[in-house]
Amino acid sequence: MALSTYPLMPSANRPPSQVAIRRVGNYQGDLAAVIFETLREFRLPVEGKTVLLKPNLVQADPECVINTHPAVIAAARESFLRLGAARVWIGEGPGHERDTEGILEAIRLREWIARLEDQFVDLNLDEVKRVALRTRASRLRELYLPAAVLAADLFVSLPKMKTHHWVGATLSLKNLFGVVPGSCYGWPKNVLHWAGIENAILDLGTTLRPDFAIVDGIVAMEGNGPIQGKSKPAGVLVMGDDPVAVDATAARVMGLAPERMSYLSKAGYVLGHVREEKIRQIGEAIPSVESCFEVLGPFHGLIRHKGATRR
Repeated sequence: MALSTYPLMPSANRPPSQVAIRRVGNYQGDLAAVIFETLREFRLPVEGKTVLLKPNLVQADPECVINTHPAVIAAARESFLRLGAARVWIGEGPGHERDTEGILEAIRLREWIARLEDQFVDLNLDEVKRVALRTRASRLRELYLPAAVLAADLFVSLPKMKTHHWVGATLSLKNLFGVVPGSCYGWPKNVLHWAGIENAILDLGTTLRPDFAIVDGIVAMEGNGPIQGKSKPAGVLVMGDDPVAVDATAARVMGLAPERMSYLSKAGYVLGHVREEKIRQIGEAIPSVESCFEVLGPFHGLIRHKGATRR
């Protein structure tokens, strides 16, 4: 069910997308209320459905600068249940460490979600099904993908807002790499790198387009991301049902130009909106929350405003 049926078409033929930016200063507030009210605005068909939340869990990181914060994961789960979801799974397949259980312990996810063992599925070890990819951007033609993802009625990407040393920024679409099972492709899932990272992102996005995205930018990462960067308090959650528009908006919050980011630019042709005039912002306006994230030298061309002051 989670296989995308989104019609691939030129961006000019698609209606505008809506993206919410919510200002959130820390992880101690009522995040569930923020996410729940935003989900209600998007009127997602949740009641009676099975939802799979896909956070970004990379490695043991107690400070959660690398990983989606457990407070965001727990709040998203509570919000979908309040909207009437029959079941909400949390699924991830870390690409750098085989010990998924160790990562869950390090971020103390069990302190946020009771009976986590009944709610979490390791996508690296789940049963798989061979799936033909919808596009041919990379050298890949098919992938074995986890049964839990394919069985979900609603597939939700919960990435961390981070810079990335190979593609500029990693957000809801790049987060899909964690769906590819290590049991089939090993660690760190080099099949995607060999196929071309940017084009593999597009092939995964068209085949498993998230139904909704919630970007954890409360405390983000800048510099040499996605692992070795520095914490960057951005104080936002960015949410929407067009993952391309969500990622484009999050990039602009980071002070980056998404239309200059190769994989987002390509996704903007067939999968969602990148152009600012085709995205209707609700909540905070971008200028009120925009920051200037540090990026590595090869990505200085992505910076939207030269000489921008860091916030």
